[in-house]
Amino acid sequence: MAKKDLLGGALWDQYSDNVSRRMNNPVNLGVITEEEAAAAGGKLIVADYGAESCGDSVRLYWIIDNNNIVTHAKFKSFGCGTAIASSDVMCELCIGKTVDETLNITNIDVERALRDEANTPAVPPQKMHCSVMAYDVIKKAVALFHGVDMASLEKENILCECARVTVSDVEDAIKINDLKTVEEVVNFTKAGAFCKSCIEPGGHEKKDVYIVDILKRVRAEMDAGKLDKENFEEISIIHQIKAIETVFDAEIRPALAQDGGGLLLEDIKPSADEILIFIKYQGACQGCAGAMTGTLSFIQSKLQEKLSPKIRVQAV
Repeated sequence: MAKKDLLGGALWDQYSDNVSRRMNNPVNLGVITEEEAAAAGGKLIVADYGAESCGDSVRLYWIIDNNNIVTHAKFKSFGCGTAIASSDVMCELCIGKTVDETLNITNIDVERALRDEANTPAVPPQKMHCSVMAYDVIKKAVALFHGVDMASLEKENILCECARVTVSDVEDAIKINDLKTVEEVVNFTKAGAFCKSCIEPGGHEKKDVYIVDILKRVRAEMDAGKLDKENFEEISIIHQIKAIETVFDAEIRPALAQDGGGLLLEDIKPSADEILIFIKYQGACQGCAGAMTGTLSFIQSKLQEKLSPKIRVQAV
């Protein structure tokens, strides 16, 4: 069946050729039996997951060896063509990884693996939820393997399933970058950039909280003076790293790149009196006479302005 026949002419240009091929001829479609798992010397895991938002569902089959590595993966999908293509490539991404390593496979990885070109999305935004289902069935399989509840594997409160953006990611982006509109939040975090269900009520998937709610709450706190640079000193190291990288990407790396330079964040050592940030120069910045004087002062002043006056920067 041709792509135009399967998708309709209006959607022709919004799907990659890779998606079309996998819709029509999925490589990993099939069933794995207990007998096949035993013959391969592994354990069989069969996981089912259904997406309430669209009614699609998928069944994932794994064979796991004695080293907890997924050696075989197949699927059966009960849904649209995009769900078939997403499930097909998801199986390939699982093979060769340990059970716990598969949790690092996100729906973004699935969508990117379906692209023909690195910078061209494989599916239209409203179909991104089909790759979410592929991610969720992996989580279900891991939960079955470990004998735990699937919800226990979710470490943070996910706001945007399509882009795997958490509530805290959005909160931090608003605070650190002084975001004031929903459009700014979407552009900065990519939350809401796909199916748009997490922006406000009324989308195809109901949420407990939406971007409009988070933006209103955080802006009210900021406007009331409850959040200032001292907040950076109170958040976790992980969120401090996110904040620093955000300033690097927005304020510092573009300036260094103009002269062919760059930098990496090497380490953070906070104390009561100061927050030491260690950086490593790249490119033209390495060995540059100004890197240890004017450039270092520029980096430190930007971080102090955006995050905390306690920050001190050292190059290693």
